[in-house]
Amino acid sequence: MRTEILKYRRMKGLSQQQLADDVGVSRQTIVSLEKERYVASLTLAYKISKYFGYSIEEIFHMEEE
Repeated sequence: MRTEILKYRRMKGLSQQQLADDVGVSRQTIVSLEKERYVASLTLAYKISKYFGYSIEEIFHMEEE
């Protein structure tokens, strides 16, 4: 799954730790999401999308297999 988390985080001038704290996960989770090594749960995807003010689909992109 591709993500735009890095793009939106940089637009807000946030560190990985700030974002992690604000959405209630570890910094390592944010690192893994940005490097596309981890797929967010629906709950986490919702929290991140609400945090940035964009839809889940604008931040997370499913890749067809």
